[in-house]
Amino acid sequence: MLVLIATAIFAAVMHVFASAVWAATPAPVTTLHAIHSLTKAEAQGGQPVAFEGTVTYYNPSDIDLFVQDGGEAIYVQANRNQKLLPGDRVLVRGKTRDSFATDILSESVTLLRHGPVPAPIPADFEQLIRAKRDCMRVVVRATVRSANTVNYANLHGTYLKLLLEGGSIDATVTETDTTKLKDLLDAEVDVTGIVSGKFDSKMQLIGILLEVPTLADIKIRKRAPISPDAIPITPMNQVLASSFIHDGTRRVRVKGSITYYQPGFAAVLQNGSQSIWISTRSSVPLRIGDVALATGFPDARDGFLTLNDSDIQDTNIYEPIQPQPSTWRQLATWNSGDPDGRQNDLVSFDGVVAAAVREGSQDVFVLVSNDKLFTAIYRHPTANRRLRPMWNIPVGTKIRVNGICMVAQANAIDPTEQEVPFNILLRSFDDIAVLSQPSVLSVRNLIILVSLMAALLLVAGTRSWVSDRKVRREIAKTAYIERRRSRILEDINGSRPLSEVLEQITELVSFKLYGLPCWCQIFGGAQLGNRPKELSSFRVIEEPIAARSGPPLGSLYVGFDMLTKQRTYEAETLSSAAALATLAIETRRLYTDLVYRSEFDLLTDIHNRFSLERHLDQRIEQARENAGIFGLVYIDLNDFKQVNDVYGHHVGDLYLQEVSVRMKRQLRAGDTLARLGGDEFAVLLAQVRNRAEVDELAQRLARSLDEPFAAEGYVVHGSASVGIAVYPEDGTTRESLLRAADATMYVAKHIRHERRQGQPGRGRPGPSSPEQT
Repeated sequence: MLVLIATAIFAAVMHVFASAVWAATPAPVTTLHAIHSLTKAEAQGGQPVAFEGTVTYYNPSDIDLFVQDGGEAIYVQANRNQKLLPGDRVLVRGKTRDSFATDILSESVTLLRHGPVPAPIPADFEQLIRAKRDCMRVVVRATVRSANTVNYANLHGTYLKLLLEGGSIDATVTETDTTKLKDLLDAEVDVTGIVSGKFDSKMQLIGILLEVPTLADIKIRKRAPISPDAIPITPMNQVLASSFIHDGTRRVRVKGSITYYQPGFAAVLQNGSQSIWISTRSSVPLRIGDVALATGFPDARDGFLTLNDSDIQDTNIYEPIQPQPSTWRQLATWNSGDPDGRQNDLVSFDGVVAAAVREGSQDVFVLVSNDKLFTAIYRHPTANRRLRPMWNIPVGTKIRVNGICMVAQANAIDPTEQEVPFNILLRSFDDIAVLSQPSVLSVRNLIILVSLMAALLLVAGTRSWVSDRKVRREIAKTAYIERRRSRILEDINGSRPLSEVLEQITELVSFKLYGLPCWCQIFGGAQLGNRPKELSSFRVIEEPIAARSGPPLGSLYVGFDMLTKQRTYEAETLSSAAALATLAIETRRLYTDLVYRSEFDLLTDIHNRFSLERHLDQRIEQARENAGIFGLVYIDLNDFKQVNDVYGHHVGDLYLQEVSVRMKRQLRAGDTLARLGGDEFAVLLAQVRNRAEVDELAQRLARSLDEPFAAEGYVVHGSASVGIAVYPEDGTTRESLLRAADATMYVAKHIRHERRQGQPGRGRPGPSSPEQT
């Protein structure tokens, strides 16, 4: 009887529990219309769905599935390698998620039956860019601007650039036929596909992408007037004459708090989780943290949303943005399907200082986080040459940096998850906070510890006089070795020459091994230390000086008596000394490399603007003391921008390198050639007798460009406009001399321009007029 009563009670309790669970579980949403009616918060909550729809696009090698039901369509993240075709009627079960618009993370996709594919809806550019046809099967009329075969991580097929009235869009086809691609170029076509989007790492729309199932969905309405292979050859100095651009982009206005500002270059506005890079020429003072209004023209280049040609107005309402603590994944991982990116956001990130250097235009801190390197950069104000001293932060210090996350590059065509380099742009040194100093386990502290241990041993020693004396000797030797090692470490980070540091290391080894000869051989360098002239009577032990990467840097040698046997402490001594030598060589090379980068232009290997200004200041001081004169030549390459525009930056870089080589051949010992930036160069003529000599050298530099340049199968005819200034006739300060030389250069450029306009067809081609060989 009791058993029956207990069974009944248990059944009643389970029924109540099941009813509560059933009541707490929301019913699935069963129509696309109901899904699109969900609020953003409801979609984020993962509402269960179970709806029917017709497949309009599915790529078995990918996870993208688009389904449509009447006038409603949606994106579904499905599994790979399912047997689904356009026209299949399917039942989709899963959960909603919030993305650019509500979409579905599927749990299962069940095939119900096969039927017709929904008829495509005509669409124009404005409907597409405003997301009014998102996920729908549409047909667009366009002109094909490019058609290429591509092979990325999850994209294999054909990639099209389509020009519609109002703007351009991209299209992908999951098959390719190279024989048909030429027929598509410049043809007027009707393209049937499914509307998708191109997004940045924060799920902001940066373009439209049509997912086209097959090449058969591209119908040629009107072929190109002329085949690409039949187009006549255009002289390269007339290429731009064929260009025609009608840009109807409307100016937009955005609002946000200023999180970064570099006058004359750029600013960043942030509003909540949204931020945007503002390109501007304005130098009006703006306060970080103020709410500002910016107007400009939207653009999306290389996967990033920007506002170009902008004007910014400060409202003087202070609403600062707090730096957002971020993870490495949020900063360095590019995934257009995840809205958790941090590009252009004000972020906070921790790292350990690996190196710090002041360059000509910026201070660079190299930081380590999770065994990965990134840089924090503070760009010097262009209007203020009196900079405060750079922060003296010891290597090994853990710091927190606040600044703008600037992603260095991203692939907008292949938006799959990938790790991309990034920098943190600092606004001021106040954006750096020290979290912890380097470890207390330093050489100095170890010496103090050893000394205390020696004192305790001396006070409390109970051994015999002989034992005490031996202990004292060993302790004194250890302390001396640690002091010598500490001094070597200080010299490594100081200004003592590397050869002297390496000789100190060999002397330390000799001392630890009771006076045995020790020397080192640096590969491609000198032999240092105490090497016996005759080695036949020695047992020589070699220890490579290993590099942290790549081949060894050299070897360390010790000569032992032939009759002695090798002991463990000998190998340990050599290994420790070799590690110390590695630290000395690589630290000095790193410092030398950083100093070189701050003085020289990395592209042309000549002095940069910072180095030229320093040489110019020194020469002015010398001329004042000696009542001397010197000259300054300002060189500007004519029409250089067209070389980059027509043939790309690689050919432009080769051209700049060859220009630098030619001009260096014209100079004398003591003259300084520098690249000021872009296509501008300057030469400091330290020893001249008069203005005529300066002018003669300037003309010689200009004539050195008369010979055509050959690069990547092209011939470029170069020329330059030059201007000169003579100290003290044209100025007695750096700024006045640069202005004078720049002014005369612009006069020469203006005269050249008028001559070319006055003699059409007779002027020699400039650097923007290359000819293919």
